[in-house]
Amino acid sequence: MFAGLNRQSASDAFPRTGALASLLSPRVDKSSEAIALSPKELTLFATAAVEMWLRALHSFLISTSLTEASPIWASVSGYYASHYTIRGLAHLLGVFQLYKKRCILRLEAQGKYLICRIEKKGANDREHAFYWRYVSGHPSFAKDPFLYPNREDIPESDGSHRNKANYVDHIDRFPVFRPLSFTAMSDRIERIAGMAFSDVPVPNADRFPDIDNVQIVAYHRIVKFRQCVDDVLGEDNRFWRVHRKPSWCPDVMKFNVTEPVYLALYGQRM
Repeated sequence: MFAGLNRQSASDAFPRTGALASLLSPRVDKSSEAIALSPKELTLFATAAVEMWLRALHSFLISTSLTEASPIWASVSGYYASHYTIRGLAHLLGVFQLYKKRCILRLEAQGKYLICRIEKKGANDREHAFYWRYVSGHPSFAKDPFLYPNREDIPESDGSHRNKANYVDHIDRFPVFRPLSFTAMSDRIERIAGMAFSDVPVPNADRFPDIDNVQIVAYHRIVKFRQCVDDVLGEDNRFWRVHRKPSWCPDVMKFNVTEPVYLALYGQRM
């Protein structure tokens, strides 16, 4: 998997986004059992594994940075630091899931060569369970106490912990928010709040990470929720008066927006 990478610059080793899935998907359509891969194609398992580990490292740095500022997202990004590491290990072991094709591909030795065996994805093979289960059960890691299966049916597990942060109501863990750089955050919020556009921007996976659009739509949705409750409750609800601008929220978050141009024009015509 890594041998071919010795013959090229390390800085140029990472392929385009989705390279491994793009390589395997059309071949799965032509075969139901196995795929032959060239030595150069095998390196995609190696680069996928390393890129996933880098993703884990980046998530860990985010998590540690948010420890005091946002326990919720420190928890979620910390979970993904673990998950990306486990998935990277699975890729090292030659395992890759094709989500859209609903199948699992495993590298297997066949004489002096490696082939990619195709398996149908089962009901219990969701990514956040499958990769962890595979790695924890592999002979290379079966005795490692840090590499255990990821379960969601018991409280003491990574999966249940992540699910609580993501899905359970009323977890209520909001300390005063202290950003790494107040100036940078303030400038960013003010830019988003004052940004004019002619149509609603939609995040586009082909432009990942597409931060502008991700943050713009998130900001407008936050403001829209606030305006909606304001419209219904006005100033008469004590609970909402307190929480519509929580004490932990930085003053720079003023909840003001520049409405899309087409909305203003539509309003004038009405």
